[in-house]
Amino acid sequence: MKDHIIIFIKNPQSGKVKTRISNTLGHDEALRIYIILLEEIRKTTLQVNAERHLFYSDYISEDDKWSRDDFRKFIQTGHDLGERMKIAFENIFKSLPSDQGHKVIIVGSDCPYLTPAIFEEAFLTLDNNDVVIGPAFDGGYYLLGMKNFLPYLFECIEWSTSQVLTQTIHILNLRNNTYHLLPVLHDIDTEDDWLRYNKSSLF
Repeated sequence: MKDHIIIFIKNPQSGKVKTRISNTLGHDEALRIYIILLEEIRKTTLQVNAERHLFYSDYISEDDKWSRDDFRKFIQTGHDLGERMKIAFENIFKSLPSDQGHKVIIVGSDCPYLTPAIFEEAFLTLDNNDVVIGPAFDGGYYLLGMKNFLPYLFECIEWSTSQVLTQTIHILNLRNNTYHLLPVLHDIDTEDDWLRYNKSSLF
């Protein structure tokens, strides 16, 4: 059985990343913060024993720190976040040998609190559960994993709202899927989130 990590990132362009931070700190500072977040998730995933699949938002960059020696590179496709994640999961599962078991986890670039230990817990719990979820304090999730492709987890969800986690769990319960919840963590979406993270990283 092979472990796989899908990583969703936005191409780092001024004015197109961390828009809520841009509203209070400006485009240049938001871009600087986003580049820091990208580096955190890059370094963290490199410490995990898994195959890594990097999905850019707009175009594949060859001139960045994400080496093809460590990351397979793709472009996200789909009309909204749910469709983009569903297509990414589907394509990765389709590319894997069907005669072997696989665990596939997706993360974004907004949660610098992620650690290799959390990834390890996520993969381990998929031995006995259909799905693993990393809940975020804002009502969404920072991680989603499964060992079989479950397309309905990306349907009828109000994306980018505080209802994402609740609606996802409701679907899992309706389908009688087993799931495990990881520790609740903060995403970095606002200036206050960034200030909280900076304070926590000092200790």
